[in-house]
Amino acid sequence: MKKRKIAVIGAGYVGMSLSVLLGQKNKVKILDINDKRVSLINRNQSTVSDTIITEYLDNKNIDIQATLNISDALTEASFIIICTPTDYNEESDSFDTSSVELSIKNSLKYNDHCLIIIKSTVPTGFTESINKKFNTNRVIFSPEFLREGNALYDNLYPSRIIIGSNKNEAKVFANLLIEGSLKKDCPIICMTSTEAEAVKLFSNTYLAMRVAYFNELDSYAIKQNLNSENLINGVCLDDRIGMGYNNPSFGYGGYCLPKDTKQLLSNFILSETPQNLISAVVSSNDSRKSFLANIIIEKKIDILGIYRINMKEGSDNFRSSAIQDIINKISNDVREIIIFEPSYPKEFFNEIRVVNNLEDFKIQSDLVLANRLSEDISDIHEKVFTRDIFKEN
Repeated sequence: MKKRKIAVIGAGYVGMSLSVLLGQKNKVKILDINDKRVSLINRNQSTVSDTIITEYLDNKNIDIQATLNISDALTEASFIIICTPTDYNEESDSFDTSSVELSIKNSLKYNDHCLIIIKSTVPTGFTESINKKFNTNRVIFSPEFLREGNALYDNLYPSRIIIGSNKNEAKVFANLLIEGSLKKDCPIICMTSTEAEAVKLFSNTYLAMRVAYFNELDSYAIKQNLNSENLINGVCLDDRIGMGYNNPSFGYGGYCLPKDTKQLLSNFILSETPQNLISAVVSSNDSRKSFLANIIIEKKIDILGIYRINMKEGSDNFRSSAIQDIINKISNDVREIIIFEPSYPKEFFNEIRVVNNLEDFKIQSDLVLANRLSEDISDIHEKVFTRDIFKEN
């Protein structure tokens, strides 16, 4: 396949990993509004914490360049990929798609020929409505299924590639993804963009449901003085259930699952579609965190240590991490809370003191909360509170 000019809008996990994947065989320009990110990329450095992205940038010839200039990025592109954030707006009960809409508007203004692919997560029906709004048929949706910290790996070994179009250009784009991957037998499924949007939301809600299920199993085990590991192994050795994605935690968190479950629930409500399970998944997550918070409060701790506030091991993302909700629920019932987070450079996080000398942190803490265990705190296991059984994210 010939080398193509590809524009990627947004240099977060999705945009950065896609740029490296496609930059192996194509010429990629990344458009971002953050000059620090642009500078990092142009120094051949990653904007996100991902060891494989760093390895590829260091050891392979990846043709990517970043810019703040819209025209420079978009005008000559054969494909434009939109990877901007869509945070959930609690007041409107919907994703904030303003950055996606602006990206589409600019793409149509500066480029009159290429296919525009939305990778940002959007409500179902968004792509169809945006095509009508701008009187075009060049915008399609193609969901990503990436884990933070493992985004390039998931692009190199995709479980499936879903394209919200049957256009020839859309199939060419799918083949560009396959060309850059290491898994050549990946299934490519073409469907409508609205169906592809629904696949994304239902996939993440299923994952959230599984997390919530095993967290509720663990809550029951705590309350009944049972061994959670025995229960989980006994349940999951059934091949119909399986062993994956069953490690208890403080709750599902991160950038995707909390907002995607709420968006799907909103879609159900707006369409007046009967549901019970989706709302239960959303409410279960808050119930889990409240249950654990009450257990911690009952311990009447003087100084509570928080070991890491990132979403999970290998991630530099603090957004919507479950442990932050725990902190909010217990902050009025503990004399002092301190945080150990080596990836956070400031002295205070939301007015909580950060102690990034690990030994000082361990000495000062009467109890340490750890969503995920680490060898760093194995020597103080007797004062660590965690629900991490299998030491997996």
